[in-house]
Amino acid sequence: MSKIVTVIQARCGSTRLPGKVLLPICGKPLLLRMVQRVQASKLAGTVVVATTQEAKDDPIEDLCKAYDLAFFRGHSTDLLDRHYQVGKSFKADVVLKIPSDCPLIDPKIIDKTIQFFLDHQGEYDFVSNLHPATYPDGNDVEIMTMEALEQAWKEAEKPLEREHTTPYFWENPSLFRLANVPWETGLNYAMSHRWTIDYPEDYDFINKVYAELFPINPTFALENILDLLESHPEIHALNSRYAGVNWYRNHLDELKTVKPEETRTL
Repeated sequence: MSKIVTVIQARCGSTRLPGKVLLPICGKPLLLRMVQRVQASKLAGTVVVATTQEAKDDPIEDLCKAYDLAFFRGHSTDLLDRHYQVGKSFKADVVLKIPSDCPLIDPKIIDKTIQFFLDHQGEYDFVSNLHPATYPDGNDVEIMTMEALEQAWKEAEKPLEREHTTPYFWENPSLFRLANVPWETGLNYAMSHRWTIDYPEDYDFINKVYAELFPINPTFALENILDLLESHPEIHALNSRYAGVNWYRNHLDELKTVKPEETRTL
């Protein structure tokens, strides 16, 4: 079996919601809750929190030490380099990228995406469930071989390719063997259901979902969240004004493979 290393990139310096990864969720920091959900995946391998070398991110290192979490500190803006250095340091054969703004990610979705990669090992350099996305926003899984990651690390030059880690893969289908794992329901909630955190309203939404579901089952699933939102539409409404808002909106003139309907501005 290949050695799989799952990287959760995290920082304290969010401009819209400073310190969001340390906000309390059911009595513990959001980042810890996020890591626990990823660790509930059966196939995620070694889970590493990758933060920056800046002093303002010292609390993330402190959290990792307090809860015995593997961590790495690297470049503050070159996320491609940070992921590559984690892969090297932890002797990975396969690297997963999961951002820390996905505290509702379903461990079964992580496993499904990894299992597809393992079932087709040697056939693909990069596998994700994002290109195109179909799951509710906040279930992001991207998988790359260490060899492909090293190639991207050496060749990618555009600022957005370095900052966002993976665009060099999915923007260059002639260089890499790519695959996407869609939601098996055939539904597409990527633009209608926002389960990621970037704004205060997102925190209100996530905090409420945890308060309702975590005491019943700490590893509550995507289906449990959907059932909750159906019975309590007021929870869905908490951050619905931001549904479909993602980082693509600032780079549509640079991204060849992203369509305008895959993002939205406020």
